[in-house]
Amino acid sequence: MKVDEQVGIAETKSSPPFYDEKDGVHSSSDAEVGHGDVEKVETTKRGLKARHAQMIALGGTIGTGLFVGSGGTLARGGPLFILLAYMLLSVLVLFVVTAITEVAAYLPVSGGTMSYYGHRNVSNSLGFAMGWLYFYSLGILVPYEITAAGLVIDYWDSPVNIAVWITIFIVVIVGLNILPVQFYGETEFWFASLKVFMMIGLLILSFILFWGGGPKQHGILGFHYWKDPGATNEWLRPGATGRFIAFVEVVVLSAFPFTFAPELLVVTGGEMKNPRRNLPKAAKRYFWRLVFFYIGSVLAIGVICPFNDARLTDGGVGAKSSAFVVGIADAGISGLGSVINAIIITSAWSSGNSFLYMSSRSLYSLAVAGNAPKIFTKCTKKGVPYMAVIAAALFSPLAYLNCASSGSVVFGWFVNLTNTSGFISWICCCIVYIRFRKAYQVQSLPLENITYRSMLQPVGAWIAMVAFTILTLINGFDVFFPGRFNASSFLTAYVGIPIFLVIYFGHRFWHWSEPWVYKSEDVDLHSGIDVVLANEVPEEHATTWKKKLQGWFT
Repeated sequence: MKVDEQVGIAETKSSPPFYDEKDGVHSSSDAEVGHGDVEKVETTKRGLKARHAQMIALGGTIGTGLFVGSGGTLARGGPLFILLAYMLLSVLVLFVVTAITEVAAYLPVSGGTMSYYGHRNVSNSLGFAMGWLYFYSLGILVPYEITAAGLVIDYWDSPVNIAVWITIFIVVIVGLNILPVQFYGETEFWFASLKVFMMIGLLILSFILFWGGGPKQHGILGFHYWKDPGATNEWLRPGATGRFIAFVEVVVLSAFPFTFAPELLVVTGGEMKNPRRNLPKAAKRYFWRLVFFYIGSVLAIGVICPFNDARLTDGGVGAKSSAFVVGIADAGISGLGSVINAIIITSAWSSGNSFLYMSSRSLYSLAVAGNAPKIFTKCTKKGVPYMAVIAAALFSPLAYLNCASSGSVVFGWFVNLTNTSGFISWICCCIVYIRFRKAYQVQSLPLENITYRSMLQPVGAWIAMVAFTILTLINGFDVFFPGRFNASSFLTAYVGIPIFLVIYFGHRFWHWSEPWVYKSEDVDLHSGIDVVLANEVPEEHATTWKKKLQGWFT
């Protein structure tokens, strides 16, 4: 018999918190944590199908950062540097993906987020700080994507005020998140599909242009732009020093399209059917997303567009500044810019949808853990934490700041607040994984109980943790060059670090008696696992090539 899935957390001074999905109450093991008050907790539901999870993992957070922002990054460093930067970041992000999937696939509780796994495997303080980091960072990214979608419409010189478009986008995004999660999953499936098919189309078209297939092309284009104007650019300083500075800046700028994408995989795992089987599948296919859509796209724009084209930096927010559109226009293909622009709008819409989903689930997880007001645990009968969605949606009106030039400056400060949040999150994710791995080794947990393991770990987690720590510290390094320092640039580049530390140490001060880090032998690896297993549906093994092929899409 299938067990009803519920979420609850027991918190004691002697043991980390855990969910009990079976009864939907705060419960505990007598031997480990003793008895406590029993209190009902409302729950989310597992409404995401395998195909939803696969496509969300493939394209859920691909937005204007990749389609448009990559043009400005190309202009800063040149085709070689942006390609190397994306390759480097893809490897580091893959390290994070494989690490957090191992943690989440072992115990994919309903409502689980990386902040919850921080609570469970490291400490209450880390889980608390991570949860609020996700809530405000992802919440601020929602109006960023809404604004980007509204400004992209200016490509067609729309007479409609941008405030009207912002209002429409807010209503639709919030509405989709209020509906049961399967509606979010279905919408994201088609949104992500559009992005995936457009990327495939652009890569194919770029390959054709490489061989000189454009109407205005005469001869093979090849790597012409790698020779003229060149493969690399200089920045702030001439010569080799300037090229090194440009490369470092390109690495920092290239991180934004990847931000919070791995965490989305874990969040969807909490509302995914058969997560112990489908979450590892989604993680394994994540590699192809990185190779084809990230590395492939920057290789393509470096081939079809020169980095010194003024349109990359002077074209505005819309498709006019997209390197793909610039390259396609130069090849003599007309009309395609509008098609790309329309899909960029849906991409921004989709990313805003995903960020609001993740922000609300982070707040819900915090509330269930007792680290946010209990009102945010309230769910509809269909399992939607509607109070958490409403709270996360309150960030959305910040998009209206862009209706005035002075307000857009303030809005820029809010967005820059999230610049370091992605790096901090990935550092914490690596810490959570390392502590989880140490715990199951000390407790001699049979390896066959670990649903997903990667050959990249644990070395990958250590490398990623060190690398993202360095990137966090150099995020705004250019402000220290003579003549470039100002208080606004410095604060927007680094204010995310003290905010996170204040939240973390504030919780530590308030809960001084709790351990800084749980002992490996005290980490709870068992509570709730029986319920997760009871809700798994036995897998039907594919016996024919047709069924195996269908397994990639279902």
